[in-house]
Amino acid sequence: MFDTSNIIVGLEMGTSKVCAMVGEVNASGVLNIIGIGQSRSSGVRKGEIADANLAEEDVRRAIAEAEEMANVEIRGVFLGVTGNHIRGFNNHGVHPVVSADREITEEDVQDVLKNAKAINLPQENSVIHAIRQHFQVDSQRGIINPVGMFGARIEVDVHVVHGNNNRLKSAIRVVRNLQLEVEEIVFNGLASALALLSNEQKELGSLVIDIGGGTTEYCVYSEGIIKHTGVLAVGGDHVSNDLAFGLKIPLRRAEKLKMEYGSAIVEEACHGQTVSLESEVGLAPKPINLEHLRQIMSVRIQEIFELIEEELSQLGLLDNLRAGVFICGGGARIPHIQDLAQSVFQLPAFIGRTNSISGLKAALDQPEFATSIGLVKFGSFQQKRRASGGLTDGLKKTFAGLFRS
Repeated sequence: MFDTSNIIVGLEMGTSKVCAMVGEVNASGVLNIIGIGQSRSSGVRKGEIADANLAEEDVRRAIAEAEEMANVEIRGVFLGVTGNHIRGFNNHGVHPVVSADREITEEDVQDVLKNAKAINLPQENSVIHAIRQHFQVDSQRGIINPVGMFGARIEVDVHVVHGNNNRLKSAIRVVRNLQLEVEEIVFNGLASALALLSNEQKELGSLVIDIGGGTTEYCVYSEGIIKHTGVLAVGGDHVSNDLAFGLKIPLRRAEKLKMEYGSAIVEEACHGQTVSLESEVGLAPKPINLEHLRQIMSVRIQEIFELIEEELSQLGLLDNLRAGVFICGGGARIPHIQDLAQSVFQLPAFIGRTNSISGLKAALDQPEFATSIGLVKFGSFQQKRRASGGLTDGLKKTFAGLFRS
C-alpha cells in the first residue's frame, strides 16, 4: 500500500454522479492521480442532499471503488460543495500598524485578514472561503506579501464564499456517517478552476464554467486572483427536462436523445432531418425532428451562458477575460458548446483540460472530472501550507465551528 500521509482524496457529491478521486504527492512534490471511484447519484438534487441515506450508499460505493483502484485506505476527504445557497463577493479590511518602527509583521497580516473576514452574513450562513487578493500598504497597491515592509496602514481585499450552515452540515454528516473525516469543504467552482487554469491563464483573465447535472458553477480569475464566483441552480438535467416536455416523450428517452443527437447549436444541415426514437415496451417508435430537438437544447444552454454574461457585464469583468472561457463538467460534452459560448461571451471558448497533474489519463482527459481533480489539487496545496505552518488557527476554528453541536 501507499504511504497514506501523502494520499489526498477529493469527493464530489453531484446531482448525476458521486466521484472520489485519489491523488498521491510523490517525493518531488508532484501530484499524481492514482485512483478513481464513481457511483450514480440518487440522493442529491441540484447539488444538495435530498436523501441522506441514499447519498451515503452512493458515497460508500464510490469510496470503495477508489480504494480498490488506488490500493489505499481512505480516511479523510476534501469535500466539494455547491447549491444555489452559495454566494461569493469581495470585501475589504483595514488595520493600523502600531509597532514603533512601523515594520509590518505576520501578526499585522493576520489582523487585517481577520478584519476583512468580519462580515455581516445572515445568521444561518458560514464562510466557506476567505481568499486573499491583493494587499495595500499606505498608498502602494498590488502587494502580494507585505511582511517586512514599512507603513502606517495595511489594507487587504478578499473574496468571500459563504453558504447556508444547515445545507453544508447535511453534506458533511453524510461523509462522517461513513467514519470518514472531512478535511475541509471546498466550493466546487473554485476546485474546477484550480484543475483547469494555468498561472498564465489566471493572470490574463479567465472564466471557468462547470455545467453539472443540477447546477452550473462559475469562477472568474484576473490578474492572478479570484475576482468572482457564482452558482446557478440549472444544469444538464434541465436540458433533458426541456426535451421531455418539448418533444412529449418520457424523461429517460429525452436523456438518451440528448446524449446521442444533441448539440448546442442548430446547424443548417439538420433542417428537415428526423431521428427515430426506438420502440420500448408499451411505447411505439416515434420520429423526432432533429432541428426541433437542437433548438430546445440551444435555447436552454444559451440562457445559462446569458445569465452569467449579464452578471459579469454588470460587474465590469468581461473585458478582463483575455484568456477566454473554459467549459467543464458533463455539459462540456455537448457538441459545439464552445461555439455557443464564444457567440454569447464574444470571447475565445475552449473545453477545459486539467493541467500540472499526472496520472490516470482516463480521468485527466474527461471534463466531467475537473471538480474532483481540483479538490485533490486544493488538498495538496493545503497539505503544503500545513507542513509549513501556513494554515491559520482561525481557519481551522472556522471549519470546526461549522459542525459543532
